[in-house]
Amino acid sequence: MFTGIIEDLGQVTELKNEKDNLHISIKSAIASELKIDQSVAHNGVCLTVVSQVDDLYTVTAIKETLNKTNLGQLETGHFVNLERAMKLGDRLDGHIVQGHVDQVGVCEHLSEENGSWSYTFSYDDTLGNVTIEKGSVTINGVSLTVVNSEKNRFSVAIIPYTYEHTNFKNLKKGTIVNLEFDVLGKYIKKLYESRL
Repeated sequence: MFTGIIEDLGQVTELKNEKDNLHISIKSAIASELKIDQSVAHNGVCLTVVSQVDDLYTVTAIKETLNKTNLGQLETGHFVNLERAMKLGDRLDGHIVQGHVDQVGVCEHLSEENGSWSYTFSYDDTLGNVTIEKGSVTINGVSLTVVNSEKNRFSVAIIPYTYEHTNFKNLKKGTIVNLEFDVLGKYIKKLYESRL
């Protein structure tokens, strides 16, 4: 389980294909603290550390992950948001995040708002995911609060700290992002639909 509070921006140093799998090597300030078999969220996708040396480590994404997330679009030099799994007893500063991306979305609009930033994202609403005003959503692994919730789009506001310490500063119109919708909302929606 994760919280959506990003620990570091890792930089992709190497991408290596092996059959349908993609081995992703990343340089990060937290790499020296990682262990093989440890779970780390990459742009919100939970992946397992398969090797680690000094400030570099490698994870592997399978075909299913590459098809349903933005990890298949990574290039050498790209930055990914990183978060290690939550420790039992830690504070839940964001919200409950599973590291299981529901679908991708597209950045439709972004603007600086005199000290903060506003982003609007669209997504395919036929997959059954929803947002609610002031509810939680995870974008590229970042826990955020929804504003302007509509049927297939929503907006978020980003404070300067989040802008500087995540890859939100690299987003532009048309960028594909990973979306994980609030797990509590998904269960409530499922229960509601089962009673109709």
